[in-house]
Amino acid sequence: MKKVINFAIIFIATAMLIGITGASQANVGACNPSISLLNQDPYPAIPGEYVKLVFQVDGLDNSNCGNFYFELINDYPISFDPGANTSLILQSGTYVSNYGSFALVPFKVRVNETALNGDNELWVKYSPNNQVAQPTYFLKKLNLAVNDTKSDFEVSIKDYDYTTQTATFEILNIGKNNVEGLTVDLPNQENFSVKGNTRNILGSFNSGDDTSFTFEGIPKKGAISLDIKYNDNIGVRRELTKAVNFDPELFTGRIKDQKSTNYTFIIVLLIVIGIIVWLVIRSRNKKKKNALRLQALKRN
Repeated sequence: MKKVINFAIIFIATAMLIGITGASQANVGACNPSISLLNQDPYPAIPGEYVKLVFQVDGLDNSNCGNFYFELINDYPISFDPGANTSLILQSGTYVSNYGSFALVPFKVRVNETALNGDNELWVKYSPNNQVAQPTYFLKKLNLAVNDTKSDFEVSIKDYDYTTQTATFEILNIGKNNVEGLTVDLPNQENFSVKGNTRNILGSFNSGDDTSFTFEGIPKKGAISLDIKYNDNIGVRRELTKAVNFDPELFTGRIKDQKSTNYTFIIVLLIVIGIIVWLVIRSRNKKKKNALRLQALKRN
C-alpha cells in the first residue's frame, strides 16, 4: 500500500512539473514580435546624406517579452555618428495605441556614398527577455530604398577676351540624372572682379549635355569659385561649389589675338597714310592755285 501511495505522489509531482514546464515554454513562445521599417525620410534615401528611420515593433503588449533588446546593426550601407546609440531596451506590456500594441524606434543614420540605387539590406538584432544570463539573439533583414538623385558638373574656362574683358565658361553635366532650374552664380571674390550680372540661368540640363556662359570682369591668376544650384529629379533644390583655375598665359599671345592686333594696326596705318596723302594732294593743289594767280596778275 505504501508503494502505491509513493507511486501516486511521484506521478502527481511529475505531472505537475511537466505542466509547469509546458506552461513556461508556452509563455516564452508567446513572445513573437513583428519588426518592420515603418518610415524613412527622405524616401528614397540619398547616398552620402542622412536618413531618418522609424521601426515599428509589434507584439510587445505581452509581458512575456520582458526587457526587449533592439539594435540597428551599424554596417554598410549605413553608419552612425560617433557616440550615437545603436540600440535600446523596450519594456514589454506597455505599448498600446489605437487598440494595437507596438513600439516606434527612431534612428538617424548616414547613407554610404557607394550605396546602390534600389533596395539595400538593413539588419536589426533583437532579443526578448534580454536580462537572462544567456539571452538569445535574432536577426531580421529589412530594405532601405536608395536613389542617387544628385548630379555633378565639370566647369572650365573656355576663353577670355581681353578687349571686351569677357570670360567664357563651359559646363558639362557628368552626373547620371537630368536637372531642372540650373543656375550658376559668381560670388564676390578676390580672383574675379565682376562687372554687371553675377548670375547665369541655364534652365533644364540633361545628363551629358554641355553649354557655355559668360561673365564680364577682370580675373586674376588662380582659382575662381562658382556656385551651382539645381533641382534634382525629386524636386529638391541642391547646391555645390566648383573651383575653376584661371591661367592668363593660356589666353595671351595666341594666333587669333595676333591677327586681331595686326588687322587693327593695318587699319590704323591705312587711315594715317590716307590722311597724309590727302594732305599732300591738298598742299599741291593749293600751290598750283597760287601759281596760277601770280601768272594772271603778271599778265595784267
